[in-house]
Amino acid sequence: MKRLVFAVVAAATLASGLVATPAVAAPAAIAWGPCDNADLVKAGAECGYLEVPLDYRKPAGEKIQLAVSRVKHKVPDAQYQGVMLTNPGGPGGSGLLLATRGARVPKNAGDAYDWIGFDPRGVGSSKPAISCDPNYMDYNRPNYLPITPQLEKTWLARSKGYADACAAKNSKALLENMKTTDTVKDMDSIRQALGAEQVNFYGFSYGTYLGQVYGTTYPKNVRRMILDSTVDPRNVWYQANLNQDVAFDVNLNIWFGWVASHDDAYHLGKTKEAVKRVFDEQLLKLSFNAAGGVVGPDEWLDVFQQAAYYQLRWPVLGDAFARFVNKGDWQNMKTLFENFGGRGDDNGFAVYLAVQCTDVQWPASWHQWKVDNWKTFAKAPYYTWQNAWFNAPCLYWPAKAGKPVHVDGRGVASVLMIDETLDAPTPFEGSLEVRSRFPGASLIAEPGGTSHAITPRKNACVDDKIADYLLTGALPARKPGRTADVECAPLPLPVPLPPAPAAAARSSVSDQASPDAVMGQRVG
Repeated sequence: MKRLVFAVVAAATLASGLVATPAVAAPAAIAWGPCDNADLVKAGAECGYLEVPLDYRKPAGEKIQLAVSRVKHKVPDAQYQGVMLTNPGGPGGSGLLLATRGARVPKNAGDAYDWIGFDPRGVGSSKPAISCDPNYMDYNRPNYLPITPQLEKTWLARSKGYADACAAKNSKALLENMKTTDTVKDMDSIRQALGAEQVNFYGFSYGTYLGQVYGTTYPKNVRRMILDSTVDPRNVWYQANLNQDVAFDVNLNIWFGWVASHDDAYHLGKTKEAVKRVFDEQLLKLSFNAAGGVVGPDEWLDVFQQAAYYQLRWPVLGDAFARFVNKGDWQNMKTLFENFGGRGDDNGFAVYLAVQCTDVQWPASWHQWKVDNWKTFAKAPYYTWQNAWFNAPCLYWPAKAGKPVHVDGRGVASVLMIDETLDAPTPFEGSLEVRSRFPGASLIAEPGGTSHAITPRKNACVDDKIADYLLTGALPARKPGRTADVECAPLPLPVPLPPAPAAAARSSVSDQASPDAVMGQRVG
């Protein structure tokens, strides 16, 4: 998500896919070697590539390579609990670093697993990686709000230009095989290459949808599954984005209230309404005159959208807001945009589109987009049109779309779900829906929490339940009805940053990292 859809074959085709996949012959074992990333090296990880079919319908045809990482179990083999496959979301997120995630789980519960990270097809270190126009998210973009016919035409032309660049710079065969179902087959190829009869799975945001489809397609291959911030399978992907728009605005307004509660630190207003007025004034000014010639309304909105994703970033954003208004510090805003955004590297954005535009057929009529987005804009003026233009290349996408898998989790014995009830990229109703489709699932809710896909994150109530689940398979008792099974208070609200030199404040951005904390990951 940050911004947070697919061509899957019909049920009969899926059934044949289950037969066809083993015919691909067991994938070659991964040739493990040293990793390049310092964090992976520090964690004692090993890295390698797995060759898989580009098109699983043609198992003897063209191959691609998936980049894979592994941190092996630290317990005696007699206590080993198997492979923990992970995904950080997106679609388009690099997952190699998630091999280190087991170290965060309390009670050393992660030590009993081999933690497996991977870059999905087209992503990051996997080969080939998709790119279309690395500078598409650069400065000097048109205002997101299409208040004139010319702005609307300009954005449509940009969107078509991006889709055309994707067609020109990437193989048609790759773009035709970037669906969620393709990655799900890759996940099972990884399982086979590791010699595991079953896998455990930990998915964040869009990764929860991978888990849903994997559990539907290969239910007997799932041992345990953790889903953090769950995608609603009913809404992939057009309606999901419209739903997000409203939720983003709700959370941004909650952040305005938090800023107001710390007026002694920020001096931007003592009420939510006062802070909102200051925010809107700056947004209007930037629409006429970009600060420093680079920070315009688009950059402003892109940066502050992080407030709707992660409370951990509220202090950094409050500091940036105050420094911009009170001191004219646009340089810090520029730094934040470059740290959060996709400037100079469109791989995540390109893969996001490659998956979402082909998972399912988006409306082919721009008129429908226009009506739906203006209607949503009336309720959610901040992020509706930003999100619309983010997805608009789907109007022109150069690959055929399919039909989403009907998610059915009745064959999966055990799932632990976690979600904050004001999660914006994947609204809480999606967790309730998926819980209803997975009778073996239990859901932990964090009432009033607005953060997205951050576990484990030192919330003892949540993290201890994750640890117990990994250690023993213990789930909270399931309650009757469409409800969460247990509630945990979210983490306490953060406090403003202490006064610090500008360089130190800017560097703090890296300390607020989260699984999906990149501009261009709408679901997450």
